[in-house]
Amino acid sequence: MMRPGTQLAEPVPQELAEKGERYLGSGEFFAELAGLVRQRTESAGTEAGVACRAYLTQRIAPILEQIGCTWRIVENEVRPSAPFLLAHRIEAPGLPTALLYGHGDVVEGQSGEWSAGRDPWTLTAEGDRWYGRGAADNKGQHLLNLAALRLLVEHHGRLGFNLTVLIESGEEVGSPGLAEFARAHREELRADVFIASDGPRLDVQVPTLFLGARGGVNLTLEADLRAGQHHSGNWGGLLRNAATTVAGAVGTLVDGHGRIRCAALLPAELPASVRLALATVDLPSHPGGPSIDENWADPGLTPAERVFGWNTLEVLSLDAGNADAPMNAIPGRARAVLQLRFVAGTETDGIQQQVQRHLDAEGYPMVRATVGTMFPASRTDPDHPWARWAADSLRRQVGERLAVLPNIGGSLPNYVFTDILGLPTLWVPHSYPGCNQHAPDEHLLESVAREGLAMALGLFADLGDPGRRPAAACLSRP
Repeated sequence: MMRPGTQLAEPVPQELAEKGERYLGSGEFFAELAGLVRQRTESAGTEAGVACRAYLTQRIAPILEQIGCTWRIVENEVRPSAPFLLAHRIEAPGLPTALLYGHGDVVEGQSGEWSAGRDPWTLTAEGDRWYGRGAADNKGQHLLNLAALRLLVEHHGRLGFNLTVLIESGEEVGSPGLAEFARAHREELRADVFIASDGPRLDVQVPTLFLGARGGVNLTLEADLRAGQHHSGNWGGLLRNAATTVAGAVGTLVDGHGRIRCAALLPAELPASVRLALATVDLPSHPGGPSIDENWADPGLTPAERVFGWNTLEVLSLDAGNADAPMNAIPGRARAVLQLRFVAGTETDGIQQQVQRHLDAEGYPMVRATVGTMFPASRTDPDHPWARWAADSLRRQVGERLAVLPNIGGSLPNYVFTDILGLPTLWVPHSYPGCNQHAPDEHLLESVAREGLAMALGLFADLGDPGRRPAAACLSRP
């Protein structure tokens, strides 16, 4: 299951590795994934509840039963169309427990927009690419993990650890109800470590372990100075220009070179463990993608630190007048929408008041700041015993190619598991940045899936081996 010329290390026995090869090579994995893709589990669709429930009960539950799990559907009190599946396999009370997670919902299929007449609900193999909605995000990824568990049970007759599996149905719409579910079922979700696969690895050639996710919050700055617009020749120099005012206010928060100027929008520090973890991370260029602007944002940070270790403030939109058909008039109203992507350690309580105080102090009390949707940041420290264990285990499979990221730059509901359940979180993605998730032509790479299955087999085998997993003193069950 490794790339040619790479040795599959212990503790995965050769016979088990060959079983994995047969599972992928025989078409069994493709057929199972095709069945998952066929379920139109669009989380924002009108039939989301029916489709997601069928996905969980008809597609995922039989695999869990093969692993030896008992399972049940738990209703989502916040979003009834996004039920949860909760499953358990208890081998012995004294063994460590792993909590596995995935999401069965997908974004809109976008039928008719895929290349070469592809149907988003039909898995199609073209070379290394397997096209289908959800193939990468997230059906293919959690299927690989479940398949690895099933192979271990088939081979050993046991896992060597206790297992809890949680599959949700609303991740693509912000995981409504997940936090409430975690609080209500805290005892059933009690575990030692959280393991999941979502998002992309750093690059197609770079196996990745990431430990959390940045948070995000939208900020709107608005100057509503007067009704209508007024002739720029007659009133220029006499009336405050709303667009100029908002532009100036934005500049007090983030300058024209992407550097954040408002201290309230920055984290307290870049921890030494995070800096050390990112010291060896090089951001690759992607074919067809943009080049990194080296002189953008904080000049004291490396590109990896900028996107994985620090905060960024981006202007998403500016609104004043009509840029397509400008009038010779001074706008009386202007608005800018910004987004702060922030790492763990950033104080976000009272952020609206903090930004407003900053604007007032900078001479812009006429600009009102409001906060929109916010999702928290969270991460497990790279120096945590479970993080070190996972990195060592994965390196036994893929060598020093492994990249360890304190968190990804995007968003996932990681905080539910770190902050509410108190778990160390390990994410091992089985996709890559060019997979077209959330777009037409989404696909999973067969080569990455093969390596992903090897990584999952090795990780779970290590967890089940008393000589490989962390010592009892390191187990962190809350």
